[in-house]
Amino acid sequence: MARKKRSMRTIRRVLQLRHEHRLTIREIARSTGLPSSTVGDYLQEAQAAGLSWPLPEGIEERELQDQLRGDAAPAVLKSSKPEPEWAELHRELGRKGVTLRLLWEEYHREHPEGYRYSRFCELYGRWRRQLDPVLRRPHEPGQALYVDWAGATVPILDADTGEVHQASVFVAVLGFSHYLYAEAFLDQKLGSWISGHIHAFEYMGGASELVVPDNPRTAVLRADRYEPRLHPTYEELARHYGTVILPARARKPRDKAKAETGVQIAQRRVLAALRDHTFFSLGALNAVIREKLQELNQQPFQRQEGSRRDRWMQERERLRPLPPQRYELARWRQGKVNIDYHVAVDHHFYSVPYHHIGTEVDVRLSEQTVEIYLEGCRIAGHARSYLRGGFTTVAEHRPKSHQAHLQWTPGRMIDWAGKIGPATAELVGRILQSKPHPEQGYRSCLGIIRLAKAAGPERMEKAARRALHFDLCSYLQIKSILENRLEEEELEPAEEPDHRGQHAG
Repeated sequence: MARKKRSMRTIRRVLQLRHEHRLTIREIARSTGLPSSTVGDYLQEAQAAGLSWPLPEGIEERELQDQLRGDAAPAVLKSSKPEPEWAELHRELGRKGVTLRLLWEEYHREHPEGYRYSRFCELYGRWRRQLDPVLRRPHEPGQALYVDWAGATVPILDADTGEVHQASVFVAVLGFSHYLYAEAFLDQKLGSWISGHIHAFEYMGGASELVVPDNPRTAVLRADRYEPRLHPTYEELARHYGTVILPARARKPRDKAKAETGVQIAQRRVLAALRDHTFFSLGALNAVIREKLQELNQQPFQRQEGSRRDRWMQERERLRPLPPQRYELARWRQGKVNIDYHVAVDHHFYSVPYHHIGTEVDVRLSEQTVEIYLEGCRIAGHARSYLRGGFTTVAEHRPKSHQAHLQWTPGRMIDWAGKIGPATAELVGRILQSKPHPEQGYRSCLGIIRLAKAAGPERMEKAARRALHFDLCSYLQIKSILENRLEEEELEPAEEPDHRGQHAG
């Protein structure tokens, strides 16, 4: 069976986390959502290919694929015996009554030519030692920021309508200094979650090496003890600030104890103190929260020297410096390049170089920009437009000669429509002429030709004649005519000029 194509963006991230952030295999797996065995394979292949981090400047995606595949480096010798899925086997061992002997017997029944029991146990033990059984580290300055939503909410009263909105409170706490940040939002959606992180980094004066969230949907798309899958926007935020997302494991309170403690302190020392206040706006609520935070962070500890602020003054020197620009919230979507070499994004069409026609692409969508990526490489970027049905086209994206480089041309489109009938051909030609660039009408013309396949050429010809008569030259109007069977109605005759009252000279 062919091996599944690997994402070079993911492999780059694995190498960065290993060599720059010095994470263990298990931590990398939790951060990237990959199985630990896959992370180990990637690192082994990279080592065999002589690849480290940073990667050589200017290396292309295809070249990186070739090196990791072994085309540009000596192949890694592997056993010819069938290899068990160690990660799956490890998960099965966590089930009640399941033993390594039982799993080997099941493996041996399926692969009689496979490993003997002793070798099977030895290889599993070797794989198991790659995992850290327990993540026990003393909190070092700048190492970790713990984030979560507080369970308590704060009511905000709309003075005009009397409606009450329950504001959610985002909480962040540094592991070493216990320095606390909190901010209220009207919801717990992705935009609020990302903004909370940005403002927390700015309040702390830098980004920590790790960010440890719980498993909200805005952070983790799939919660799993070994292989959580992070939201792509959340991952992008982490890359922008040079940090790493390491979600807390489900049913592992040790992983998120610091966050839960921070939430508890915020609720008892900040939110509880606001219980008798009435707030009419989110801004007013956050202004008071800031005042309470300042008091709390400056208050001396009860059982140790100094305060949260004193310890933060030591810790901030170890935080990663903030980038010159704030992260701009963006959402990722998938799209496909149509025959007019445009990608549809929120009912607007953006061009890419024409030779990408038919390919699947990733689209990064922010408030100001639209960027289009193919296999991790940026192939087009545009200022975002909110014009519904409009086109944003870069001249260089068009082919120099449609006849030489594209299968689809205005002439071919009209000829194809002509096989249905002359009225349909005339209709398609009029649509193409109405566009600033003919290729912008391809979608409508293809839609009309597909309608003809369903309705038949006779009905399509009648509908086309009616559309031409009333100058209804769009796909949706033709579709409406056919759906309502308006093509069967008689066309009104053109009005004759009224000569009454006129006299010959």
